[in-house]
Amino acid sequence: MPEAVPALRTWPARGLAFGAGAVAALGQAPLLWSPAIILGLAAAIWLWACAETVRGAAWIGWAFGAGHFAVALVWIVEPFLIEPDRHGWMAPFALIFLAGGLALFWALAFGVARWLALTGARAALALVGAYAAVELLRAYVFTGFPWAMLVHGLIEGRAAQSAAVIGPHGLTLGLVLLVAVPVLLRRPVGLILPLALVIWPLSPQGVAPAPDAPLIRLVQPNATQALKWDPEMARVFYQRQISFSAAGTAAGTATGDARPALVVWPETAIPVWLDDAGDLLAQIGSAAAAPVLLGIQRYAGEKIYNSAVLIGPDGAQRALYDKHHLVPFGEYVPFGNLMARFGIYGFAANDGQGFSAGPGPALIDLGPGLGRALPLICYEAVFPQDVNGAPERPNLLIALTNDAWFGEISGPYQHLVQARFRAIEQGLPMVRVANTGVSAMIDAEGRVTASVALNTAGWVDAPLPPARAITPYARFGDGPAAIVALLLLAGLIVTRRRLT
Repeated sequence: MPEAVPALRTWPARGLAFGAGAVAALGQAPLLWSPAIILGLAAAIWLWACAETVRGAAWIGWAFGAGHFAVALVWIVEPFLIEPDRHGWMAPFALIFLAGGLALFWALAFGVARWLALTGARAALALVGAYAAVELLRAYVFTGFPWAMLVHGLIEGRAAQSAAVIGPHGLTLGLVLLVAVPVLLRRPVGLILPLALVIWPLSPQGVAPAPDAPLIRLVQPNATQALKWDPEMARVFYQRQISFSAAGTAAGTATGDARPALVVWPETAIPVWLDDAGDLLAQIGSAAAAPVLLGIQRYAGEKIYNSAVLIGPDGAQRALYDKHHLVPFGEYVPFGNLMARFGIYGFAANDGQGFSAGPGPALIDLGPGLGRALPLICYEAVFPQDVNGAPERPNLLIALTNDAWFGEISGPYQHLVQARFRAIEQGLPMVRVANTGVSAMIDAEGRVTASVALNTAGWVDAPLPPARAITPYARFGDGPAAIVALLLLAGLIVTRRRLT
């Protein structure tokens, strides 16, 4: 263990920890500099080891988390800049409070780990167990927000493939263990192993789609958020999607004159309510000459829903899905219905003041050749547990999203990385269609096989990659990782009591 260094006991140490978090954040998309994750984490662990008290260790964890989230989640200011004259003043507060609030989880981990163990291998195990446990908490409590996990920066390497077996939280356990052991045992040469693992690239070629694999058309209108609901521009964006859906097969592709078996439009693709969209749906189905899955809003009594509807070439509705994992304060206000009972109105989803949640994950039947899909609307693709919550194993995943809210620098790319992790975890291909991008076909190992770039209006026909066998993570979810973390903590608590 490093000796406590007087100059690093208070604010200088916290400043260095903040810097270590910022360095680690360079591993997140769009940069994906994965060695930065190892170096930033190693520095934070060394600073944690220098802390003499539980409080000091917790401060190191908080500063490390604050630096990481301040850089990784800088895109959170973008929604407030869509109407800067009205909401721009809130942008810095959103980033400060979000980064500082999420950093409290890491403060808890570092503080608990210091309380459990002070030296050597026991300290490494304490930090591994505590950190993995709080990342699990972050993924579930208050509806969860597992964005910008350190392991997301490993997506381009072979290490990410282990998520199919142990999931993102099991991968977190392994990452922290491989970094903590050489740091705390003062064997820095041991960092070569995690560095090698994170930069070991995934082979560029996966399993090729079958020659008769169905084509799926991804339609991206590039409707910027500031103009998306403008009546004149809404017509422009709608006509783009109609023309892209009706377009012929791209010249020079191996698919010849084949037409897509499915056309997919993004979240809230048309600016009308589902109950009022009969004529538009008929026009869309006719233009596509194929089934179309698109995002739309609907109402049922006083409630409104963010939904996806599957229509046939005749425009008739074949399936409907309502988003169930909503964005707090974005799509609804927590406890809004409860507040209405006490006379505080204006936030109750039951009265149409925000979206209502659907019943939960559900499969939709896409028909012959495609089978059943699990639809995910925007935020839902962030949560592995939502995908694992499907009533049965689907044939593919389909994510509809409007990433225009997330700006142009990092948010859309980080959202794409999380979609790629969902494909790896399940061993299933994913069709991801975004309003402004990045729309992508993703294979079962997380590779992007076809895409439409960010801030581009366009479409692409992509053959559906094959699924893999059901993965261990799809069977067992986060349970094994949670059990390992809890057993580590429980064992250390028992040994701590024996030693004191």
